[in-house]
Amino acid sequence: MPAETQDAYIETDFEIVIGLEVHSQLLTKSKMFCTCSTGYANAAPNTHVCPVCMGMPGVLPVINRQAIAYTIMTALALNCNIPAYSKFDRKNYPYPDLMKGYQISQYDIPLSKDGYLPIEHNGQTRKIGITRVHLEEDTARLLHHDSYSLIDVNRSGTPLMEIVSEPDMRSPEEARLYMQKLREILVYLGVSSGRMEEGSLRCDANISIRPRGQQELGVKTEIKNMNSFRSVERALEYEAQRQIAMARAGETIHQETRGWVETRGITVPQRSKEQAHDYRYFPEPDLPPLLISPAWVEELRAALPELPDARLARYRSEFGLSAQDANVLTEEKALGDYFEQVMAASNVSDSKARAKAASNWLLSEVVRLLKANAITIQSCPLSPASLANLLDLLDKGRINGTQAKEVLDEAFATGELPAAIVEKRGLKPPISDQGELNRVIEGVITNNPKSVNDYRAGKINALQYLVGQVMKQTRGQAKAEIVQKLLKAQLDEAPST
Repeated sequence: MPAETQDAYIETDFEIVIGLEVHSQLLTKSKMFCTCSTGYANAAPNTHVCPVCMGMPGVLPVINRQAIAYTIMTALALNCNIPAYSKFDRKNYPYPDLMKGYQISQYDIPLSKDGYLPIEHNGQTRKIGITRVHLEEDTARLLHHDSYSLIDVNRSGTPLMEIVSEPDMRSPEEARLYMQKLREILVYLGVSSGRMEEGSLRCDANISIRPRGQQELGVKTEIKNMNSFRSVERALEYEAQRQIAMARAGETIHQETRGWVETRGITVPQRSKEQAHDYRYFPEPDLPPLLISPAWVEELRAALPELPDARLARYRSEFGLSAQDANVLTEEKALGDYFEQVMAASNVSDSKARAKAASNWLLSEVVRLLKANAITIQSCPLSPASLANLLDLLDKGRINGTQAKEVLDEAFATGELPAAIVEKRGLKPPISDQGELNRVIEGVITNNPKSVNDYRAGKINALQYLVGQVMKQTRGQAKAEIVQKLLKAQLDEAPST
């Protein structure tokens, strides 16, 4: 792409219009229309199959009630309306991964419609409209080789929820934020793993441009093959630039499906885009219509867990956490769950002070150890109760910060309780007696005349060296801030003559 087109999408003469179609595999134990297990991740090809998901003639599908419940829960979390009547349809298109030659989906009467998802962008809240949340079955998986392709039917029939947005996003960044927020909600609900890299959460993006101020939508292209939030943003940035460059050159933009090539950072044509009538939708004759009772909807609404926005607000108000810490703990549900368990294991009078300490240690030292060992918080060998125990030792003055980090490292490596490690090591409480500290400081001053003279000559860094020497003499049992205060007081006294 010519250099002059870089960042063209942010200029003022064209407006970008983006809508996303997000597909999420649901965490049900069985498939959408049969009893085959969905736990095929590490299974051999074509081992989680039966006549129904293989598309054999004469077999009849049976609706998975849990998949319906998960879809309605998601729709409620996205502020959608739930109609009392819905139905399944046959979506007809010829492709090798469709075992029956058609896909069971929903067309004109989906399980929900007319919702919205608020996102925060540049300090403002933007409501992104949700057209519908509906349910369908996933396809088989094509495995392409140099001169042939193979089909793995294990994935065929897995419940697949589709969330279709309105074309309300106006930048690739907004699209990324929408995807991230949507993933958070799906994970909090427990309906999806949210793992884009594994294909359990997939996104197709529709993007067009139009002269700024024009109401009519431009010709859109659909982008596929994006397996990360970064890929979504990069693909849309490239496509926006490509379309704007074509418009300025007087070229015609065609409606088509394009694929994102991560290694090259470009989109490439895949096929011309079919219109809805090409799918020849008609009601699925082998499935009854769905009659959704208002009582069941309210039961599902009452069972919704605390969602990300509510957790974020609670962390700010109840625990007094900073916006940054609250955001980090909220964005990754498992991290927030761990924090909740630390707080539950803490029997303290000042919950805000404990929450801030727990957040600091979790987001700095515990995350450091997780990264160093390449594991997630779900696999953390340090239990939340152990971290609470470490914070108790600090609060009681039993150990200082330096000692606490050493104890934490050992507790993480061994799974031992911090209190047991302190006892085993024979760690002594921090020295708080100022008389004892002053005697140590006097010895350090006597034995380090050069550093003392450097400090008195204005070399402030010499003070830190002397503090280090005191900490070494006390074997880390003194509090560094107290040492520095007492040391500075002695050094600032007029030297004796």
